Amino acid sequence: MILASTLTTNLAILVLAGFIGFVVVSKVPNTLHTPLMSGTNAIHGIVLLGALLLMGLPGLDGFSKGLLVIAVAFGTINIVGGFLVTDRMLEMFKAKPKPKPSGEQGPNPKQSGGQGEKAEGTGVEGSKAKASEVKGEEGPGGRS
Repeated sequence: MILASTLTTNLAILVLAGFIGFVVVSKVPNTLHTPLMSGTNAIHGIVLLGALLLMGLPGLDGFSKGLLVIAVAFGTINIVGGFLVTDRMLEMFKAKPKPKPSGEQGPNPKQSGGQGEKAEGTGVEGSKAKASEVKGEEGPGGRS
């Protein structure tokens, strides 16, 4: 009689915990899913450590150890998968490199023999001459 009431109580707690967990997680905004998963992975790591400690206890029968092995395997899969998903989600928030505008693409090594294109003249003066030619202004060598 005591076993039946304990089993019924434990099943009721399991069903209520599952329902409450579903309701709570469904109300979490999308931006908080990554931190929530990271916290869940940490908690599951503690549960996995507890299962490993229980496996070393003497006096467990074969069935209990078999269930613990299965629990450790599924727990490990859950932790590794959770960290992979978390890492993938965090990649979405990293800044992507900005594409260069079409006019400012780097030097083409095939056209210039491996050297970047150089403006006529040397150093800063040559680049000023190139810029003034584009604007139609007078460069260092006279009128353009």
